[in-house]
Order: sequence, then C-alpha cells, then structure tokens
Amino acid sequence: MYKGSYNISKNDLNLGASLRYENILVEYDNEVGQITLNRPNVLNALSSTLMRELDHAISMMEDDMVVKAIILTGSGRAFSAGADIKEMTQLSKDGRSLPWDESREGYLWHLATCKKPIIGAINGLAFGGGAMLASALDLRVGSTHCSFKYLGVTYGRLNSTWSVPILVPMPIAKDLLLTGREVKSDEAFRIGLLNRLVEPENLIKEAKNIGEMIANNNPRMVQGIKRLLNQNIGTTWQDMIEMESKAKASDLKDEPVENSFKGFLERNKVHKNT
Repeated sequence: MYKGSYNISKNDLNLGASLRYENILVEYDNEVGQITLNRPNVLNALSSTLMRELDHAISMMEDDMVVKAIILTGSGRAFSAGADIKEMTQLSKDGRSLPWDESREGYLWHLATCKKPIIGAINGLAFGGGAMLASALDLRVGSTHCSFKYLGVTYGRLNSTWSVPILVPMPIAKDLLLTGREVKSDEAFRIGLLNRLVEPENLIKEAKNIGEMIANNNPRMVQGIKRLLNQNIGTTWQDMIEMESKAKASDLKDEPVENSFKGFLERNKVHKNT
C-alpha cells in the first residue's frame, strides 16, 4: 500500500493555517477546508514542489479536528494541465531523477485514501496529470468550462488504470485511456466523471454546499463509510456485508438512540406539549 512521501514534523503541524506555501492557497471556511492549486501562469502545472505542498496541506487538514471535508480546485482557467514538463525536461538533461515520477503514486494514494472526503471543484481543463489528480478524489463538481484528457498513452506513459474504472464503466474507461481524447464537461457529467455540473460562477458555492452537507453528518461515520467503500473495491458482495458487520461491531458501532435521534425526540416532545 502506498503512503505519502512527504514527511511532516510536529512543528509543521502546529503551524496550522498560518503555514505559507508558494504554489497553493489554503483557506478554511467553518468546517470545510479549501486548497487551490496556484500556478495560473503555467496552468497549474504539477511541479514536484507543488505536489509536496499539496500533500503537506492534505495531511494538515487530516489532523485538524475542525475540518470535516476538503475542496481542491485550481486558480485561473485550468484545474491543472498536468506535470511540469519544463521541470521534467531539465532534470532529465541534468541526469537527475524525476521526483514527480518517483513519488506520484504516494501523493495520489494519499489523496484517494485521505480519511476526510475530498471534493474536486474542476474549474477548467484537467489534462494528463491533472485528470489523474481529479480521478483520485472522492467527488467532482465541474464547471461547464472544464474538460478532461488522459494523455499518458499519447506520451508513452502509464497512469489512471486503477482510478478511472472505479468512476466509469470499463468500456468507457478503455475509451478514455486508450484514445487520450478530450472529454468536455457535458460528456464528463453524462458518463460519471463528474458528480455535478454547474455554471462557472456557482462552482465553489456548489462544492462548499456539498462540503457543508458532509460536515453536518457524524464525522466518525463519514470517515468510516469512506474507508469501507475504498476497502470494498474488488471484493465480493458477501465480503462487503461481512466487512460492514465487523465494522459495526468495532469502531463503527451505532450511536446510542438518544444521541442519533435527539432532534426528532425533542421535536416530538414539543409537539406533544402543545
């Protein structure tokens, strides 16, 4: 199992929201955190530094007891155009290793398995590594300006074979990964790459609405359900119910009735007294 490769010290975690990044913006709105890829002049190309910062920010929010959901978006007209080709070319000329290639599985696995739900607000093009990044998230809200391209096959590279078939049927996954063609927003919504499709001016609002709905639920169950759904991938239907039963008998035990239905019981009591 992959793990994020960016080491985080206790001192870093104590910096909280005051930590300064060069390539991303970090914001907090009540119980919803937001991370914005912030290299608009290069269409938010995924440099090794940006990916380390993103991994760090995700870890910070995972460990923040207040944050219940996370939004990931991009600044400018792109979510991300993919890997930083200039950086990769320069490193290759210098005979040095490519940090994005070596660590991307760890970064992507961290995004996919972050214990708190991550909502992608796909504001524009998500090409290559950007499409790969978006596919690792839990939910995707798309602007009508967004589009996807899985470009690995075009450049003789391999990615997204583990994530895309979880989002769309296998024949469609083969179409996207074998052709590398562009998928516009309306098709992305129709085939299931996007959970919701909105006008650009409503994108962040819609993502925050989803984040707030998640934040209003029991965080132990939200995180437990995400964990179970991820663990269920590739298992049999019978294994799924058995895993759920085991979880309900251990860390995901039902809340006491008086806690779960407190609001209902209080409203019912008021109704009887009127």
